Amino acid sequence: MTARIGVVTFPGTLDDRDAARAVRLAGAEAVPLWHGSESLEDVDAVVLPGGFSYGDYLRAGAIARFAPIMDKVVDAANGGMPVLGICNGFQLLTEVHLLPGSMIKNDHLHFICRDQTLRVENAETNWTSEYREGEQIVIPLKNQDGQYVADDYTLDQLEGEGRVAFRYVGWNPNGSRRDIAGITNERGNVVGLMPHPEHAVEPGFGPDSVESGRAGTDGLAFFTSAIKGLLAHA
Repeated sequence: MTARIGVVTFPGTLDDRDAARAVRLAGAEAVPLWHGSESLEDVDAVVLPGGFSYGDYLRAGAIARFAPIMDKVVDAANGGMPVLGICNGFQLLTEVHLLPGSMIKNDHLHFICRDQTLRVENAETNWTSEYREGEQIVIPLKNQDGQYVADDYTLDQLEGEGRVAFRYVGWNPNGSRRDIAGITNERGNVVGLMPHPEHAVEPGFGPDSVESGRAGTDGLAFFTSAIKGLLAHA
C-alpha cells in the first residue's frame, strides 16, 4: 500500500508544491486538492500548506475557512484523519476551530524569515511519532501573522493535556504565548505549526550545520510519521 496524502491549494497558497515534494520524498503519493472541490479524492491524510490564502485579507485564513473543501477536511479530521496545517494552514486550523486559539501579527510587526530551532514537546501525535520528546530540530520559519495567542484558561489546558507540540528555543520570533510554535488536538491527529518542515526535507536544501552534523532534513519526520501511522493501520 502507498499512502495518499492530499495537499490543498487556495488562491495565494505558495508552498503547496514544496509540501507535495516533501510527501513524495517521504514515500507517499501526493494528491493535489483544489479549494473549490467538495471531494478529498480518497486521500489518507491532508496537508494545509503555507502561503497567503486570499491575500490574508480580513485575517489570515478567515476567507479560506469557507472554501468548499474545508467542510470535508473538518469532517475527516473529526473522524480521525491526520491533518497537518503549516503556517497559513495553522492559521486556517484555528479559524475552523479544529485547533484552539488564534494567530495575530508578529509582536515586532514585521515579516520574518530565519532558520528556527524548535523543541519537540509531544512525540505521540500522528505527525510527530518519528521524533523524540525533548529533541531539538531546526527548520525554516517565515511569517508575518505568526504570533499564537489564546486566553490563559486555554493555554493552561493545552499545557496540562500535553497538547503543546513544539516550542521555540533560543528566541521567540513572533511573540507567541509561552513560546508555542505548534499544537495538537486532543486526539493527536490534527497538528498545526508556524515553521515550515517541508523546507527541510532534502540534504543540501534545508538548514544544515557541519558542527552539529545536521543534514538539513529535520522536517522530513513530520511526513514519515504520518505515513508510518497510516501503514500501521492499513
